[in-house]
Amino acid sequence: MINITFPDGAVRQYEAGVSALDIAKSISEGLTRKVLAAEVGGEVWDATRPINEDTTLKLLTWDDKGGQSTFWHSSAHLMAEAIEALFPGVKFWVGPPVENGFYYDVDLGDHTITEDDLRKLEAKMAELAKQNNAYVRKEVPKPEAIQYFTEKNDPYKLDLLNGLYDGEITFYTQGGFTDLCRGPHIPHTGFIKAIKLTNIAGAYWKGDEKNKQLTRIYGVTFPSAKQLDEYLQMLEEAKKRDHRKLGKELSIYTMDDDVGPGLIMWLPNGTVIIEELEKLAKETENEAGYHRVVTPHIAKESMYITSGHLPYYADSMYPPMEMEGEKYYLRAMNCPHHHKVFAALPKSYRDLPYRIAEYGTVYRYEQSGELFGLMRVRCLHMNDAHIYCTKQQFADEFRAVNNMYLKYFKIFGIDKYVMRLSLHAPEKLGEKYVNEPELWKETEEMVRQVLIESNIPYIEVQDEAAFYGPKIDVQIQSAIGREFTLATNQVDFSQGRSFKLQYTTEENTSETPLIIHRAPLGTHERFIGFLLEHYAGKFPTWLAPQQVKILPISDKFADYAKTILDKLKKWDIRASIDDRNEKIGKKIRDTELLKVPYMIVIGEKEAAEGKVSVRRQGKGDLGAKDADEFVSEIRAEIESRS
Repeated sequence: MINITFPDGAVRQYEAGVSALDIAKSISEGLTRKVLAAEVGGEVWDATRPINEDTTLKLLTWDDKGGQSTFWHSSAHLMAEAIEALFPGVKFWVGPPVENGFYYDVDLGDHTITEDDLRKLEAKMAELAKQNNAYVRKEVPKPEAIQYFTEKNDPYKLDLLNGLYDGEITFYTQGGFTDLCRGPHIPHTGFIKAIKLTNIAGAYWKGDEKNKQLTRIYGVTFPSAKQLDEYLQMLEEAKKRDHRKLGKELSIYTMDDDVGPGLIMWLPNGTVIIEELEKLAKETENEAGYHRVVTPHIAKESMYITSGHLPYYADSMYPPMEMEGEKYYLRAMNCPHHHKVFAALPKSYRDLPYRIAEYGTVYRYEQSGELFGLMRVRCLHMNDAHIYCTKQQFADEFRAVNNMYLKYFKIFGIDKYVMRLSLHAPEKLGEKYVNEPELWKETEEMVRQVLIESNIPYIEVQDEAAFYGPKIDVQIQSAIGREFTLATNQVDFSQGRSFKLQYTTEENTSETPLIIHRAPLGTHERFIGFLLEHYAGKFPTWLAPQQVKILPISDKFADYAKTILDKLKKWDIRASIDDRNEKIGKKIRDTELLKVPYMIVIGEKEAAEGKVSVRRQGKGDLGAKDADEFVSEIRAEIESRS
């Protein structure tokens, strides 16, 4: 008998060789019909794979990322089977799952695939899926694997085999198709009910432009037709909300070849948003006892060697500049500078926790192919801070940072989020991670307890920690369900010693502080990109670049319009007058397109009575109000950030 431990801590005994699917059947038939894969000992397995020793088990369904990834990986194999059926002699490279779906890179010889071919492939996939063919895993000796793909005349799979050894080669077969694959896969093809092949692209073999260009076919599948329909609707909405499209339409930011790729220039409208975010963060941090600092954009090589960022992070840093016999780097992170700030003056236990914050500008050399609008850039403005504290203070400080996240979520209307607790991999100590096994164990448990006590939803992932300690990545979802990594909250038990940071204890001894790295609003670039899509460009009034547009019906009311503008500007309300010689209907439509929260229409009656006719973005006419009443109401809305 073997012991199986479930996520809730319950332990059950089963015969050795039992599969996750067998275990699901022992619980309920309804659950069995939903199980796509299983997490066994922290690793995702086929639900049908035998389990022969004590382990932990989590059954994965469509609601789990591991379940979805396995579903899409299996769908890639189904698509490959359909491709092989319609295009005999096709050769295959790789077919992985991606964030939303899957792709397969294939060599179709002289054939050029068309949109019409995609529809034929969809139909063939649907036909094959209905056969309910099992995905069968087989461990294969390397000579047998080589023989199989030699006979099949598939050089791409033979190339993959070159890097593999006996004991680590597996084949998966469903129906008439066999592939070299690590897995895992769903139990059978019948789970795949809805299919959409979405795109055709070119992809160089191994990503090398010197190699042959293969055809990359993208697709997405779902367990039901309803889910596919909802997904396609979401895609249409996502196109409307694309931050690159909205950023241009609303004059938020621009880029220029002469400046360089991935280097954002914020236009006046975007700068307003940045300043409002900074204002919010500064207010919050002042209340929490942070000290603000300003540090240089460059530093000598020696500092990054001390911090441990060189040579490990050199690929993501700009090349060094040679000056006076020294190498200087554009900073890619703020923490080494902040450690120097901490060390500048003596500290005692009375000074701790010591919290310092900066809107630090950092530069990271992202690969050209990875640059994407505001989401992946080379110059980033970070809402960064570091907290230096004792072990006894750690829980309260870490909890306070998490509470800061929750405060921001409420303000921005973010109600779908999860904290991703990233842990180290013990086997990589001394290579990827600082070789301090006891400190890793201690700090990981400290972070875990804070999350549990705070009742914050979280998941644990292995081998994704920072090199100097465990971290939390904050995952949020926009209004259309798109997931973003907003920010991080990191524990650091290493750099304090590297920089010889000390404080004097109550017993007059010297100790090294624990360090918390945090950036609750992440980078302005990524966060504003998220907000553009989250709000569909319709920012709440406090954050909107322009809050009020005054629309006089004719030039006769220009003086009264100016009076209203002065009232608004007196209270720092961002407003302007549309004094174009256009009809009021066009002015209203144009202002709607600019997504200004409030419009004030002024005509003869309003001017005579000292009133304004108010229109709200997306809601239409709110009727006439006394001018001072409107100013008072919008002031309250802005101040409350509602």
